[in-house]
Parts: sequence; C-alpha cells; structure tokens
Amino acid sequence: MSSSWSNDDATKKGGVGGSQSPPATDNRAYDDAEKGIYDNSSSLPVISSPPLAHMRSYASTSSDEKKPEILQIETAASISSPPTSPIHEGLTPFTSVQALSLTWPSGWKSHPKDSAAPKKSGGEKKKKQKVRHPSANRWVLFNLWFNTYRKFFTFVTLLNLTGIILAACGKFPYAENHMGALVLGNLLMAVLMRNELFLRFLYIISIYGLRSWAPLWLKLAVTSVLQHVGGIHSGCALSGAGWLVYKIVDIVRYRAVQHPAVMATGIVTNVMVVISILSAFPWVRNTHHNVFERHHRFIGWLGLATTWVFVITGNAYDIKRGEWRADAHSLISVQEFWFAIFMTIFILIPWFTLREVPVEVEIPSPKVAVLKFQRGMQQGLLGRISRTSIMEYHAFGIISEGRQSGCHYMICGVQGDFTREIVNNPPKTVWTRELKFAGVGHASAMFKRGIRICTGTGIGAALSTCIQSPNWFLIWIGSDQEKTFGPTISRLIHDNIEPERMILWDSKKRGGRPDSVKLLKEVWDSFGAEVIFITSNMQGNDEMMQGCRAAGLHAFGTLWDF
Repeated sequence: MSSSWSNDDATKKGGVGGSQSPPATDNRAYDDAEKGIYDNSSSLPVISSPPLAHMRSYASTSSDEKKPEILQIETAASISSPPTSPIHEGLTPFTSVQALSLTWPSGWKSHPKDSAAPKKSGGEKKKKQKVRHPSANRWVLFNLWFNTYRKFFTFVTLLNLTGIILAACGKFPYAENHMGALVLGNLLMAVLMRNELFLRFLYIISIYGLRSWAPLWLKLAVTSVLQHVGGIHSGCALSGAGWLVYKIVDIVRYRAVQHPAVMATGIVTNVMVVISILSAFPWVRNTHHNVFERHHRFIGWLGLATTWVFVITGNAYDIKRGEWRADAHSLISVQEFWFAIFMTIFILIPWFTLREVPVEVEIPSPKVAVLKFQRGMQQGLLGRISRTSIMEYHAFGIISEGRQSGCHYMICGVQGDFTREIVNNPPKTVWTRELKFAGVGHASAMFKRGIRICTGTGIGAALSTCIQSPNWFLIWIGSDQEKTFGPTISRLIHDNIEPERMILWDSKKRGGRPDSVKLLKEVWDSFGAEVIFITSNMQGNDEMMQGCRAAGLHAFGTLWDF
C-alpha cells in the first residue's frame, strides 16, 4: 500500500509508480547502492561506454590566454549517439568554473570504443575494479580515532577519577562534604549534553557570535566541539555513576550511624543508574536498539525518581542525632536539591513538546519512504518520530525549503523493522517532538562556502543546507536517484539548486561510484570551499575522512552516537 500527495508537490510521476523492481538476485545490490554501501556496488550492472564529462577552455589563435567563457562538454558516445544532458548521465557540469575534468578514478578503465562494445558470451560477467585509495598513515588514523569525542570523554573521566582517588586518600575535603553534589552535577551535565533546547542554544550562540568575525580555525574548533558534545555526555554519565558507587560504599562503611532506608534507596539508585549507563554502550545501542531505548529511558526515569528519594532521605536523616528532621530549609539549601531540580526540568522539556501529527507518505520505491509534515524548518535539523508516544523513536534528517515554506520532509530508507513497516503500512499520523535537535550541519551557517557530500538516504540530512544557502555545493552519490527517491526529492533539488552548484552521481548509470576523495579535491579548489560535511555509511565516511585529512581538507564526518 502506498500513498502520495497532490501534483502540486511533485512535478511528475513518470518512471516511479510504474517502475519494475530489479530481479530478486539483484535486490540486495540495488538496496546497498541506494544506501551508499560502496563495497556491494561492484555487483551492479555496468553500462557500456559510460560517458566522461570534460569541461575545457580553448585558447584563442591570437593569444595563449585561455578564454573561460567558451566551454564544451564531450562524451565518449557523442559521435555515435544524440547529445544527452550530463545531468541525466549522472553528472551535473560546472558552468561557472574555468576548468574541470572528471575522469575515471585511478584503477578504472573506460571502454576503448564507444557504445559498440562487444557483448560477453554465455553468462560471462564483466568484473569492475574497485577504487583503490592509498592507505592513510598511522598519525592520520590515530587523529581520526582520537577525535574530539574521545578527547572530551578521556578528559572528563580522568578528571573525575582523580577526584575520587583524592577523596579516598582524604585529600579532597569538598568531596567529603558534598559527594552528592558531585554525583548529581555530573549527571546534570550528561543530561544537558543531550537536551534539544540546550544544544539549540549552544548552536545559536556559536553561529551568531562567530560567523561575522571569527577566523576559520576558531569556527572549525567550535564546530568540532558542537559535533562531539556526546563525549561530555558519556564521560559525565560514567563519572556520575562512579561517584555514586563511591558514595554508597562510604555509606555502607558507616552503616552503624546510617538509617537502613537511606542505604536501601542509595543502593537502588545506584543499580538503576548503572543499568541505564550500561545499556547505552555502543555495542548494545547499535545492535539492540530497542533494548537500549527501553533500559536507557525507562530505567533512567526510575533512576531519577529514586535519586529524588535518595536526596530527600539523605538530607532528612541527621546522622549525628540519629533521628529524622522535617526541615525544608535545610533541604533547599543543599546543592544536591538544585542539581536534581534542573536535571528533572531538562529531562521533561522535550517531552512537553510531544505531539501526534498528521503525515503524508510517498513511496517511490520499495526501499524508500518520503514523509511530508506541516511547518517549514531551518536547515541542519533532525527530528525523531515514532508510531507510539514513548517507544521506538528514530532520528531522520529534515528537508525543508525554509521556515516560510509551510512543510518539511524526511527520507526513511528501509534498514530495520521500523522503517520497513512505514513502507509496508504507511501511517496517517506519527508522534514527534516539536522541538527538533540540531545536527552538525546546522553549524554550516558559520562558514562562507562549503561542500555537502552524501550517499544514498544521507540526502535527507544534507539537502536543506544546499537549498537554503547559495554558498554550499551538493554532491550526491546514489543509484538511480530519481527512480529510487521519487519526483518530490528531484523537484526540491532542481527547483532550488543551480546546476553549477551540484553533482548528482548516479552509480548505476556511471557504472560504479566515483573516486570521492578526488572529486572532493576538485570541487574544493574550484568552488573555493573552506569546509566539508559528510553524510555516508561507515565505510564511505571513513574513506572520505581519511582522504580529506591526508589532503589537508577540513571535513566533518558522520556520527553514530545519538
């Protein structure tokens, strides 16, 4: 079952609704290519005599100086076949660049003759060579691995570990008197680093505070911090649990003067917090998403409730007198109380914006659903949606022509049960938080010119930046993009982005993926970019990040930590 919206929102449906699915044996290859999975693209069919687009400027007869205004586009098949638009061949040419040559990457060979290439006999399959990139040196690999996320995580955990060791040695008097504040202070910081409102505030301060005057190195540093605040989240959460364990051990050591109720609530709180943190470890989150969500959210909420009980009972029991006291002033005067207040507020704020909203679903192909919502959006935002109010939320990039456009879109590629069900049984409404969270693409407003490169369904996170800003160049690598993603996405691209500001690489028509690093270098020089944002699968992201780092190009890759 599929549904689509009116013709006002889609230019044409030809070649989408009536397209046939590839043979069963090729379904996996087509699916992987749509998602930008490079290593499986080698099984795609190869179009004989793929066109090579060249833009050349000719020198006049009277002078050696080249005239950039005289441009020519040639293809290998131009002699024997009618002229074809380079856009339809998978490449959007530059019309404002003096010289650009997009040739086969190193290791690829074009056919010696044009479209009259001989056919292979009997079941013999044509093999394609993979694009080979020189391996990055160890220093580049180490720097990419020890990124800002891990630097934040290492700094926060080591700082707190030092504090715990000093407290255990009796060298940290503040910890002895305010151990609960150290617990809740760390947990509050962990909550803030994942709060939509707080992060939007950080992005606003950074964008409007830096874009007009700050040097490039400062903008890059701030963008890296904004992208990797998850390292502070993880480090503070783990450190808070460490301080909590130390506090419980301290209470048990002096159990002779402690009330059993205080010890019981402390132990229960400890267990809840530890389970919530363990469920968020990458190998759990990435392989068992529903398990992660169930435990991290619901056990976390129980941990917040028991934290309140622990704070109140711990403060209400006077260990010197061995009796309970009903003194509200003593409660509100301690730091733990206020940390717990703000932690609760920031946890609840996003849920106050939860709404069930209508949605229109277009299914241009069996592997992709395009969701349309009311309300225009800024570029670089992501939204979480679910079929239920409190379970199974998934994040997708938001495509919008601007805040005044009246609508926005999400692209859902089939990769699991949730997205598969959207295609098989399109919903009429979904649950979402009206307060959207900012991705690293939101920081693009800080930079003068940049490149947004994406593969497959990554166009959902990348497109808005290039639509809403004329200073960003779009490179989209995918398989049969218009047929796979439908007329709506095609209309949004061609109605809002000039041909000289985009390259649409159709890996099916081009016979495979490009040398993405070489392509980025050429566009970087010709477009005058100062930063690159990458949205791709893990293999493509690593390949491009390593190539950009080795070439000295400033690039920010994809994260999988939210």
